[in-house]
Amino acid sequence: MRLLAVRLLAFVLCLFVGLSVAAPKKTDAQIKEQKTALKKLENDLAKKRKELAQLENEEKGVLNTISLLDQNLNQTRNYISELSKSEAMVHRALEELSRDIDSLDSKIQLRKKAMERRIRTLYVNGRNSEARALYSLLVSESNPERQAYWVHRVLYQDKEEVETLTRMVKERDEKKLQQTEHLADLSSMRTKKAAEEKGLVSQMSGQAQMLQSLKQDKAMQRRALEEFERNQKTMLALIKKLEQKRKKEIEEAKKAEKARKSKGKGKGKTKEPEVTKPKKTIASSVKGPKCMPLEGPVISQYGLQEHPVLHIATRNLGVEIRGKRGGSVRAAAAGTVVMVSEIDGRGPSVIIEHEGGTYSVYGHLRSIRVQEGKDVRNCEEIGEVGDIASLNGIKLYFQVSEGTQTVDPLEWLKLK
Repeated sequence: MRLLAVRLLAFVLCLFVGLSVAAPKKTDAQIKEQKTALKKLENDLAKKRKELAQLENEEKGVLNTISLLDQNLNQTRNYISELSKSEAMVHRALEELSRDIDSLDSKIQLRKKAMERRIRTLYVNGRNSEARALYSLLVSESNPERQAYWVHRVLYQDKEEVETLTRMVKERDEKKLQQTEHLADLSSMRTKKAAEEKGLVSQMSGQAQMLQSLKQDKAMQRRALEEFERNQKTMLALIKKLEQKRKKEIEEAKKAEKARKSKGKGKGKTKEPEVTKPKKTIASSVKGPKCMPLEGPVISQYGLQEHPVLHIATRNLGVEIRGKRGGSVRAAAAGTVVMVSEIDGRGPSVIIEHEGGTYSVYGHLRSIRVQEGKDVRNCEEIGEVGDIASLNGIKLYFQVSEGTQTVDPLEWLKLK
């Protein structure tokens, strides 16, 4: 019975040790994943800072410079936030490791004491006592299989005890090594975080100085306004080109249909291959359900108003909706993606053509999940909101044009 109790105790201890190993492995995997994400953020940040330095040296592109300054600020804030997250994760891992190491130290000490007692017993009694126990097991009338089991236990118990102690010591040493590595990582993170926080203050100061210069420097204001208007014209020209293409396709389809009917009359009942009909054109705006493309407050309205960054009167072709990092951008209505491109002043953008020659534009996207030519459903996710080419943080630029004429997107969304 004593040997059975020892066996059960050893099993429970091994199970406990196994469970204690599983948790840190999961934590280590999370830390490794977080390290990879941080490395990517560091590379992106370095790239943006290089672009900004080049742009500042060229002394041109006022809006581009302001946009890159704002992106750098947002990315730096995000990087600091991720560093804090990693720091907390590593700190938790260190706490777990500390508890595990303390627990293993206690178990190792208990096993060492048990082995000391065993050695003393062997010294006092010698191996004769075990020989007698083995003999009594062999001559007893119990089940042969059970006899063989207990003989094996008596013969190999010391070996197993030594092997278990060795495994525990090895595991404890491995955890101490992990502890040392995590402490080094934690120190590195804290150093980087302190440097980035200091740099953030400097970047904010630089952005504030540039915006202040923009308010006072008439030549810079003029350049910024010219750049803004050039971007507006580029946007209108793109919509005009898409509308011309749509009308041309309709005209070609009509001609093909007319030629088919004329040919059909000349050849009697000969069946001709069908010609793809043009998209249905409706006089009013897009009918059917619509949805807000992004959840968030509208920070810039449609039409004439004071620009929130330039502080000069500008005419907005669309609206701007404040977004959160990772926010989903959705198609405001069903349609076909007719353009996926980088647009001046709007960054990575998607343009969707809806029924009747209505176009919706989605700018400042961080990622795009649709391709040109793809049909999208109402409210289908098309990308993720970002701050590329934005002058004031993470936001969505949303524009609607009926033909080549822009309309208030918020009013358009109300139409059913």
